[in-house]
Amino acid sequence: MLDQLKANNRAWAKRMVSADGDFFKRLERQQAPSYLWIGCSDSRVPANEIVGLDPGELFVHRNVGNLAPPQDANYLSVLQFAIDVLKVQHVMVVGHYGCGGVSAAVDGKRRGLVDHWLHPIREVGHTHRHELDAIPEQRARLDRLCELNVLRQVRNVASDVFVQDAWARGQAIQVHGWVYSLSNGLVKDLNTTIGRPEELERLG
Repeated sequence: MLDQLKANNRAWAKRMVSADGDFFKRLERQQAPSYLWIGCSDSRVPANEIVGLDPGELFVHRNVGNLAPPQDANYLSVLQFAIDVLKVQHVMVVGHYGCGGVSAAVDGKRRGLVDHWLHPIREVGHTHRHELDAIPEQRARLDRLCELNVLRQVRNVASDVFVQDAWARGQAIQVHGWVYSLSNGLVKDLNTTIGRPEELERLG
């Protein structure tokens, strides 16, 4: 199986060079993405392909449930590097419908360490329990929880000191909330874009 992956790699590299002889030389010289993608680790959600960007054009951080927890050093390191070094202009928090992490957060089963990781999603579910309980169909209820989780993580990103400090020094950064649909391959914009501290305050 691994030999097949290596063969796939060689074929991919050959295709890239055939289409653009300078492709890998440019990648070596610089990394200058305008976007940071904070998404789920789900293997069905290939960040670059979804938005049609080549390597070098999208800085990516992925974890189970597309969380942006303020106590996670891994996420914070990615965020700081993206803002302070790469000078990204857009941060997209991208969830997806049918997320196993979201489902696992609220199905009542115990899985070990991941239960602690998914705790913020349970908190979102509890905060919005009346809205969610009013949705009769389970799949639709979980889809809505996916959206609410993205909105919560957008607030986490926008309220982080790295983003706040960047805004204070005049750096242009917008934080967006999207959800990807596995059923049709389309991204849904949740129309929650935060580009200034006052916009975050208006969200409450």
